[in-house]
Amino acid sequence: MTRVRAAWSRFSVLVVLALAALVLPAAPASAHAALLNAVPEPGSVVGTAPAEIVVRFSESISVVEGRTQVLAPDGKRITGEVTAQGPLLRIKVRHAGQPLGTYLVSYRIISADSHPVGGAMTFSVGAPSARPAEADPAKIHPSVAVAVPAGKFLGYAGLSLIIGPALLLALLWPRRLSRRGPILLARAGLVLTGVATLGGLWTQAPAASGAPLWDVSVPELADVLGSAYGLTLLARLAVLAVVAVLIPPVLRGDSARWRSLALVVLGLGGLATWPLTGHAGESPLPGVIVAADVVHMAAMGVWLGGLVTLSVFLLRQAHPRVLGRILPAWSRWAALSVVWLVGAGVVQAVVQVGSVGALWSTAYGKLLLGKVVILAVVLGVAALARRFVQRSEVVTAGPGRLRRSVGIEVAATVVVLGLSSVLVQTTPGRSVTADSARTTEKGVSATLTSGLFTLQYYVYPVELGENNTVHGFTYTPEGKPLVAEEWTVTTRLRDQDLEPVSEPMLPLPPRNDAVGALTFPLPGTYDITFTVRTTDIDQATVRTTITVPQVPSRP
Repeated sequence: MTRVRAAWSRFSVLVVLALAALVLPAAPASAHAALLNAVPEPGSVVGTAPAEIVVRFSESISVVEGRTQVLAPDGKRITGEVTAQGPLLRIKVRHAGQPLGTYLVSYRIISADSHPVGGAMTFSVGAPSARPAEADPAKIHPSVAVAVPAGKFLGYAGLSLIIGPALLLALLWPRRLSRRGPILLARAGLVLTGVATLGGLWTQAPAASGAPLWDVSVPELADVLGSAYGLTLLARLAVLAVVAVLIPPVLRGDSARWRSLALVVLGLGGLATWPLTGHAGESPLPGVIVAADVVHMAAMGVWLGGLVTLSVFLLRQAHPRVLGRILPAWSRWAALSVVWLVGAGVVQAVVQVGSVGALWSTAYGKLLLGKVVILAVVLGVAALARRFVQRSEVVTAGPGRLRRSVGIEVAATVVVLGLSSVLVQTTPGRSVTADSARTTEKGVSATLTSGLFTLQYYVYPVELGENNTVHGFTYTPEGKPLVAEEWTVTTRLRDQDLEPVSEPMLPLPPRNDAVGALTFPLPGTYDITFTVRTTDIDQATVRTTITVPQVPSRP
């Protein structure tokens, strides 16, 4: 009885769709957005690489962030700014030395009927070549994946080595104690920060193109330098250069007040360049997150930089009586820094994580939890050190015990710094949750290829039962619409002793797309097979998989 009811349901869907195809005008807009034409034309050969690619669809569209890409013949991603204007998808192309050969344009957009549509097209410059392999637009080369967080770590370490030593030398350093070591530490911080910034400019090019760290061309670097990211990092380098000129008298302890105030203003401006090149600009409250990030980094610089200076120089060289006067003041600074550090971190976490569940369901949340655990241990050790200082035991018992606790703080805080370097490169929990919800709501879509055609498919809503619609589009390998004579879709549940179910799909005008109904009786992973006949003798089959969650059908 169930099979009869399912068969009758599928037959009813096909009858209704057939009547709709006869009654409604044969316009492409009656279905999802379909590619009509493009500049350059799909499959065409042009003389020079275009600065912009324009793709026209059958209805208005919107862009899915990060899912449109242009690949050069050598496999590099050269995608620039991607925008949608009505039915037009505009893709700016970054310089790639204009290599000759075949370019691949792949896209994922949302059509006016709210359904996502993916596809691809090619064109050639000079002469055709092998088609570049379609890849994940977010994937980067392993060398870049290592270099980017390493550069972030060096930058954060450099900031700490500038801020902490400079503050101690300007306000707390004993007159009779040599300043040479802390001054060298501050200079090393300036160099590290400068090197990390230059490294950030370099790694941005291969991070965008997907190439190895060493595969960077002059035009690609020019594109980076002209972008908002590049201009922000150049501003950081300019701030570092001015700071390097102004800071020597401060480090020597004989600076005028105007110079110190200028350094504070410059420092805050330089710190703002970090969140402006990260997740803060895309957050729901960008102004709040930028301010919180600046406070967070400044507090970390005071605390970690001060701890390093204490551990390496003051606690080893200063007399216990001198330490008895200096350490209480430093202890108050450290406590205040921790308060601001934690407060700013909480603000960032609330906005960027998005939900409590994202703390353990996303990579961003897990890294954040790890950072919080280690930071809690550090704060426990710091509290013990603070009690030691408040009791003035450093004067009677000597600084040995304090040196050990400060060493533990430094080591653990360096680990926190490393986690922060990875965290800023990880997609925030709010974005992962939103993307997951959007994917579940919109169904499943992808592009499959064969030697005969390229097939885009869309299944909605992907749930248990009979209420699932499949919609497919066929194109030539060059990306032009391809008329298909007959469609068949087959489903088979993996790891179950069930026969595969094959159903015809109904072709729709202009006959490069077709629709059908799918039934998923049980949760699990299904093998989906599309068999498409384009002529009396030409036929090909493409395959994919779809996972159906264990959620009851809607009434």
